[in-house]
Formats: sequence, structure tokens, C-alpha cells
Amino acid sequence: MNRKGLKNLELEIIERHKGEFTISTDLNKLDIVNIHKFLANNTDWSANIPLDTFKISIENSLNFGLYLENKQIGFARIISDYATIAYLGDVFILEEYRGKGLSKWLMSEIIAHPNLQGLRRWILLTDTAEWLYKKFGFTALPKPEVYMEKHNPNVYNHLGESI
Repeated sequence: MNRKGLKNLELEIIERHKGEFTISTDLNKLDIVNIHKFLANNTDWSANIPLDTFKISIENSLNFGLYLENKQIGFARIISDYATIAYLGDVFILEEYRGKGLSKWLMSEIIAHPNLQGLRRWILLTDTAEWLYKKFGFTALPKPEVYMEKHNPNVYNHLGESI
């Protein structure tokens, strides 16, 4: 506890297994370079993200790595206050491992995480996998006119760091 009676949340590392696959929240298991490479080169939402920026995002998120033995084959992260809201982002499964139910399993583990229970709101942005998220209770915004954003899709294009 700090002087104001507040404490920093320390999250327990969670690891789940299904056959030869593992989902883990252990930061030390993440293959940062390959996750970054995928996001920077294969997504429109993180295109050209600098490695240092990506590392900061990892350090400030609850990360879920999906592994085949020790090879990283999927990833997702949560940004949350662990009390009221969670943002789900950077979800991917490498193409050669899709169609095996791994995205559903990953989402099930994220939704079931003990520190993400009782939240008032979960949010995400997607234009590729609505079918997946609908299975977990996500819906289109009922009143999109009340949502606002400040979005700079080209922010990584002028930072000058090569990938």
C-alpha cells in the first residue's frame, strides 16, 4: 500500500494447456521480436509500430501468449484498470495455426481471467473477426454517436525507426 492507501496490482501468472498448446500470461515467455514483426508487418492497426513503442505497450498490458511447445503462434493483450473496463487488442493467431479452435480457446482464457471479472465494459476494435467476438458477448455499439476517439493512424510513419 502507498501513502494514500492504494496498492499496485500484482497479477498471478496463469498457464493453461491443451494438448501440445499452451496459453500463458508470463511476460518472460513472450517472443517480443516475432510478435512485433507480425504486428508491424501483417496488420493495419499496428503497421510500422516501432519496437520500443511496442515494448512499452507490452510492459503496460496483461499479455496472453499462445504457444506450440515453445514457439509463439498467437498473442492478445488487455489494457485495463481491472475494476471497470478492459480493452482487448493485438489479437492474432499465425495463419498456419488458424482453423484449429485456438482463437476461441484464447478468447475463453482471456474472458475467464480472474482479474478481469465483474468489469462494467469490455471494448475492442475489429474489422476482421466479428464472428469470433460475438461468441463472447461482444456486440456492435448500440449508440455509436456517444463514442468519440482521437485517432492518428499515421503516427508510426514519421518516427524514423526502421523495422
